[in-house]
Amino acid sequence: MSCCAAGTACAAVAGGEADAILAESRVEADGLRQTVLSVPGITCGSCVQKVETALRALPGVESARANLSNRSASIRWRGDVPPGLIQALQRIGYDAHLHDAAATETDPAVAELLRALAVSGFAAMNVMLFSASVWHGAEPETRTLFYWLSAAIALPAVAYAGRPFFRSAWKALRHGQTNMDVPISIGVLLTCAMSVYETATGREHAYFDASISLLFFLLIGRTLDHLMRERARQAVRGLARLSSRGAMVLQESGATAFLPVEEIQPGMLLLLAAGERVPVDSVVRVGASDLDCALVSGESVPQAATLGTRLQAGTLNLSAPLTIEAVAAAKDSFLAEMTRMMEAAEGGRSAYRRIADRAARLYAPAVHAAAFFAFVGWMAVNGDLHHAVTVAVAVLIITCPCALGLAVPMVHVVAARRLFERGILVKDGAALERLAEIDAVAFDKTGTLTNGTLRLANAPAIRTDALAVAASMAAHSSHPYSRALAATASGAERTAFSAVQEFPGFGIEATAGADTYRLGRPSWALASAQDANDDASVVLAKNGALAATFAFEDSVRSGAREAVATLRSAGVAVELLSGDAPPPVRALAGALGIPFAARLRPGDKVARLHSLQREGRKVLMVGDGLNDTAALVAAHASMAPATAADVGRNAADFVFLRDDLMAVVQAISIARGAAVLVRQNLALAIAYNVVAVPAAIGGLVTPLVAAIAMSASSLVVVANALRLRGNLAPTPRATAQPALQAAE
Repeated sequence: MSCCAAGTACAAVAGGEADAILAESRVEADGLRQTVLSVPGITCGSCVQKVETALRALPGVESARANLSNRSASIRWRGDVPPGLIQALQRIGYDAHLHDAAATETDPAVAELLRALAVSGFAAMNVMLFSASVWHGAEPETRTLFYWLSAAIALPAVAYAGRPFFRSAWKALRHGQTNMDVPISIGVLLTCAMSVYETATGREHAYFDASISLLFFLLIGRTLDHLMRERARQAVRGLARLSSRGAMVLQESGATAFLPVEEIQPGMLLLLAAGERVPVDSVVRVGASDLDCALVSGESVPQAATLGTRLQAGTLNLSAPLTIEAVAAAKDSFLAEMTRMMEAAEGGRSAYRRIADRAARLYAPAVHAAAFFAFVGWMAVNGDLHHAVTVAVAVLIITCPCALGLAVPMVHVVAARRLFERGILVKDGAALERLAEIDAVAFDKTGTLTNGTLRLANAPAIRTDALAVAASMAAHSSHPYSRALAATASGAERTAFSAVQEFPGFGIEATAGADTYRLGRPSWALASAQDANDDASVVLAKNGALAATFAFEDSVRSGAREAVATLRSAGVAVELLSGDAPPPVRALAGALGIPFAARLRPGDKVARLHSLQREGRKVLMVGDGLNDTAALVAAHASMAPATAADVGRNAADFVFLRDDLMAVVQAISIARGAAVLVRQNLALAIAYNVVAVPAAIGGLVTPLVAAIAMSASSLVVVANALRLRGNLAPTPRATAQPALQAAE
């Protein structure tokens, strides 16, 4: 192909990318556009910084934020032509493409680490067999043979199993930086090189067992850490899967056609069947139904939808078909806004620096300096290159951060086991570290502090015959009120009706002989206007006259009172943030003795969390609904019950499987205990180096002894991790909490 033709092809590709970016970008206020790109090469904080710097340098780019958790970048830019976003990232070595929140791709590093761990473990066992023979006094010829056999096993295994460390170290060095993988790589490679030299020259010591054992121990810690973090990118994907794939569109000719949700435009008429979720923000044009808004707004009571009712994407249509008009495209709908809030919050959370990462920033340069000065010092003392290199290698091995690499993951694995025994699942180790720091807890109401299942509260006050009639009518409906009524009178004798009809949004009408019964809203069921404005109550009317009034309530979750009392006694501030109506929220908050805010939209909950964070609080959010998802991600740490929506469980750091809300207290207790052990392990690793490094620099330790000492230090931190227990004791921190203004 000629240069001209190649240039034309490249321009065509670039033009196609620009058109795709323009089409997928969301238009914001003041002419700004927002584009989200997937950048699979983002693997660390340094990557985040480089990606953001490269994007912000482009003309027209107002801001750029990289997200380590889901490996994406959100860019806000101005203009009619995209400013070469993908090309800018490619120039610094990062491939990129338009972000698909629903993609199910997984982190390939996990599979690679598992394979590397298997190879290194197998090789270490076999090399150790040959080493044991040498240690028991093999003849020189036999010793050399065993060393060559060890080399045949260890060198290919090191080359394969060490790739995760070698790549990371090389990437850091290429950019003039260092990380914990640099001393690991140098130590392993120098050990292998020295061992080959020692074997080829017939010397007494070779250290193939040390090099492969180093990798095996380090890969254990690295693999455990990645396995716990693999699920950290599921929340946004779960939210995208919650949205509809498409909808039946009513065309001008009267025909219907299915369109993917991305192709639905404002003004289109959509047919929404009972049991389907609203695909995009819409308005009801024909029909009436009941809506389950619990996941979207937190409303515990189904809401009526009639002509002109505004529907949010993700709301579930319960009882009757509707014709709705789209008022926003999919990328501008409620679910899309939730996705953007979650990604923004997750990007902020991904800036949290792990304890091991913070320690490694200081640890790696110290290791390099110690090995370098040991080499220079011994060269100055006796000029023996072989001895100086041996001492430097021993220093690198004995200071190899195996204990540091295992100190944190092992504690987190033990903590995950302790939590699992109590019915609590943890997503990743960073969540444990954040949970240990929390000093405030914000609870959602419906499905969190309560069980999320309505029950009849005044059953003893209702006549048996009226309850039997109401239960018989309720059996013909799937409405939550109907299910509660039917469950209460499940053993009662059923009333036979000649006709039963459900009126979506109003109630049920049944005929028995000459009598007509209505079960539903007072304003619809009763002939008079009494109680007609009480939309939260349900009545049974016989021929228009009141026969019974039914009151429903959502029961408080088991352990809620004990959990709140324990948290407050431990100095943790507690409050209730709910999207439900003020009366039920106020009643629950009063029973628990905590401040509250009601009728909060998802953005309001996030704003409240940010307000607490500005006050210096580290907040744990406990919620279950779609309306809690952004808050779950925005909080310092988060929990959800197993009964939560899929997206809520994916967004949360912890999921508790049992109904008892004391799980929140237990999780905090274990996390704080784990934090203490992590600090102890880091202290043990430092103390080990304080003793071992001077011995290695003094030439008193061979690389083999250094490897044994390194392994022993790793076993010590593992044994210490097994001591984990948890106890949430009271703290001297003041328990006073500012009152919240309820949204009436």
